[in-house]
Amino acid sequence: MSQIELLKFITCGSVDDGKSTLIGHMLYDAKLIFADQEQALLLDSKVGSNQGKLDYSLLLDGLMAEREQGITIDVAYRYFSTERRSFIVADTPGHEEYTRNMAVGASFAQLAVILVDASKGVLTQTRRHVRICSLMGITDFVFAINKMDLAGYEKQTYEDICDDINELLAGFYTSGAQMIPVSATEGDNVTFHSEKMDWYKGPTLLAYLEQVQIKEHTGRHFYMPVQRVCRPDYSFRGFQGQVASGTVRVGDTLTVLPSGETAGVKRLFSLDKEVSCLAEGMASTVVLDREVDVSRGCILADGEFFCRSNLFAAQLLWMDDEPLGIGQEYDLQLTTENAIAVVDEISYKVDIHTGAHEKAQGLRKNEIAGCLIHLQTTMILDSFERYPRMGRFVLIDRVTNQTAACGVITHPMHRSENVVWQELEITREIRAKALGQQPKTLWFTGLSGSGKSVVANIVEKKLAAAGRHTMLLDGDNIRIGLNQDLGFSERDRTENIRRIAEVAKLLNDAGLIVLVSFISPYHSDRVRAKQIIGDAFSEIYVSTPLKECERRDVKGLYKKAREGRITDFTGIGSPYEVPKHPDITIDTTNADPEVLADQIIEKIFMQSDR
Repeated sequence: MSQIELLKFITCGSVDDGKSTLIGHMLYDAKLIFADQEQALLLDSKVGSNQGKLDYSLLLDGLMAEREQGITIDVAYRYFSTERRSFIVADTPGHEEYTRNMAVGASFAQLAVILVDASKGVLTQTRRHVRICSLMGITDFVFAINKMDLAGYEKQTYEDICDDINELLAGFYTSGAQMIPVSATEGDNVTFHSEKMDWYKGPTLLAYLEQVQIKEHTGRHFYMPVQRVCRPDYSFRGFQGQVASGTVRVGDTLTVLPSGETAGVKRLFSLDKEVSCLAEGMASTVVLDREVDVSRGCILADGEFFCRSNLFAAQLLWMDDEPLGIGQEYDLQLTTENAIAVVDEISYKVDIHTGAHEKAQGLRKNEIAGCLIHLQTTMILDSFERYPRMGRFVLIDRVTNQTAACGVITHPMHRSENVVWQELEITREIRAKALGQQPKTLWFTGLSGSGKSVVANIVEKKLAAAGRHTMLLDGDNIRIGLNQDLGFSERDRTENIRRIAEVAKLLNDAGLIVLVSFISPYHSDRVRAKQIIGDAFSEIYVSTPLKECERRDVKGLYKKAREGRITDFTGIGSPYEVPKHPDITIDTTNADPEVLADQIIEKIFMQSDR
């Protein structure tokens, strides 16, 4: 079945706009349901909330909670076929709480049917759904202006809403937008033209869906992300996946990405049948003519035309109840490959009403924003506009394993290709040997006034007295110089720690022992610092309680924070995340800093030297 014969569309809109009723009525009138489904609908409607009349929404709302509340919660997929075309429809929820479910439906669709309540007009959720559909690459829209029966079938009501829709669509690229006045409950203009709206001369909803032509994104290049390696016995090794673009034939030469190895196509299978050619959208098995290293996450392509990068700009729909954490690690899934990702910055947040770009320090549920995302490893990727499958991804919370966001790549950054680490002939090992020591970074973390700097200073003096070569990086000193452009927002705190970690790593490369004294309140920032510095990193948690730190108030900062003169102060207006598994924990409340310094040196240096 070709893409022209099969239309995949989504229904969306605000709560109680009649999405399920509309599709249910269309299926019923077009006689696209089985006899047992019709009988069940008749029986269920008698005990429903529609005063004994047929409740067409019951054909799609299958969950008990959906029927009780009269709303759609989950995405309901339905397959049906007419003489002209086959369809797959995703009936999605309208409630703001279930926007993530709506986005899932939009990710598979070619066209969006968006319902607008004639008595309410264009709502915030309508605007949000148009924006999400556009984000997912949908350019064909049908606006079903529903409940025209409640508006007296007035032409002026229809035209006023059409004007609002046209104004809304002015900010989006669309291939086509059809506006149809309907009554989902009465069936007007759903499958048959309504005599009550003889002023409307356009097609019915079903007729339009049967005839609309979708402009498909068909790539000339062949590529297939490998989902599975099929090895039923020693004589067969096939690589399975769905063809994302182009065609491939037996005898063609393919490139394996990211390795760049090439091999010829020996055999091709579509499901359980051997074929000579595979095309876009087909479930496929490819057998190569020689043994090459191919596994899940690799891509078979007819050339090296994708980008390779670990940094890209993207548009995100944030879907998690917890706000986006700048600098926090997430699992990124793109095609069949995974990588650890960090949102480095929020470039802008989109105003859902006007589409204007606004400054933002964070991102909350159902908000859309432009972001800069950094990956720990280089991946094969591309912009969503060029290769949709290679530019669509999701972010997953690494703790809860819940989907936190979906997004599309607007453009890859090529920093990773243009900037290459220069290997030097004088290595860290040579410098360390010349200094007669093992480079280390002692990362002191704790609240302001906990005694970090005091203990770190004593440790450095003792190491210097023992002939060790050191450098102490203190939070205030660094902010006066290197990081004077940074404030104390969550984003700036994250960047502050990242820069310090990079400096510490360079000093370790010089053979030095580095002592870092920073509050560094966020666990994710300290984890990232450890990843940058490597095995030389030792975390020392100065666990002095807040009450004691505030009693000391060495710099008078706690008093200012309590008076509201300092915002986002750690421990008062901003949280401190206690280290989960520090290498050393000390408390300066009742302990002699000299003794604590000796304990640190004994554990980190003396024991490792033995």
